[in-house]
Amino acid sequence: MTRFKNQFKTFFKLVLTGLALYLVFRKIDTAQLFDLVKTIHWFWLVPAVLLFILSKVATAVRLNQYFKNIGLILSEKLNFRLYLVGMFYNLFLPGGIGGDGYKVYLLNKEFKTPVKKLLQAALLDRLGGLVAIVFLLFGLFLLVDLDLEFLESRLWNGLMIAGLILTIPGFWIIQRLVFKDFLPSFWSANLWSFAGQIAQLICAWFILMALGIDENILAYQLVFLLSSIVAVLPLTIGGVGARELVFVYAHQYAGIEETAAVAFSLIFFLITAGVSLMGAFVKVDLKENGIN
Repeated sequence: MTRFKNQFKTFFKLVLTGLALYLVFRKIDTAQLFDLVKTIHWFWLVPAVLLFILSKVATAVRLNQYFKNIGLILSEKLNFRLYLVGMFYNLFLPGGIGGDGYKVYLLNKEFKTPVKKLLQAALLDRLGGLVAIVFLLFGLFLLVDLDLEFLESRLWNGLMIAGLILTIPGFWIIQRLVFKDFLPSFWSANLWSFAGQIAQLICAWFILMALGIDENILAYQLVFLLSSIVAVLPLTIGGVGARELVFVYAHQYAGIEETAAVAFSLIFFLITAGVSLMGAFVKVDLKENGIN
């Protein structure tokens, strides 16, 4: 029954991914997309990849902060290896237990850490990343001029300012009520969350430079953050299609070029896939932790 459920989930994601990509390529000029790809400045993609990897190092450190709160002490080297394997599972084996489930299984089996605590750490890790994205979005909504009348009102600006002020305190209250065991690392973990997200924004800037885009950078990054939230939803394979759809439908309001935005999104996915694929070749031996 479980196997059938996983197969159905994978099939459903494949269908949605195909449908989303169909809608994307129906709306853009594919000839223009291929012409744009031919003019890519490839050397800009080298720092883009490095910044993406650094963003994952930061988020892996954040997760390890939560592990320490529940008495699970892993070396940063082992933790990052485990993080890469989790990325591989999430992207390339979407119908199985997933990266978080795999990590929970391994750590519970080896260290006998309660499954409930491990699941809380994994969930809080996801929430921490989302909080950083939402906070940065509030700031970008104040800075970027969008072609939507209600976004120009004082009420909207007031809501964005309120969001900036209340996001972190609100997250602290949630953590105190629901994830109390992890409060000791609240500030350090959130700093790593912001470090990871800012590294991805810089990665995005390098990708834009590779595409020859040097205008409306903040608008592209705002839509990129919005697409990151949509891509987290377990609807398509690795967020493919869903992320591109956000760019396609947001371009007219954000003043960004539609084809270039889709090219940007596809390049970001390829970088994500390339780094995630490294997890297939990483050996994880929990007995060689190196920490007592």
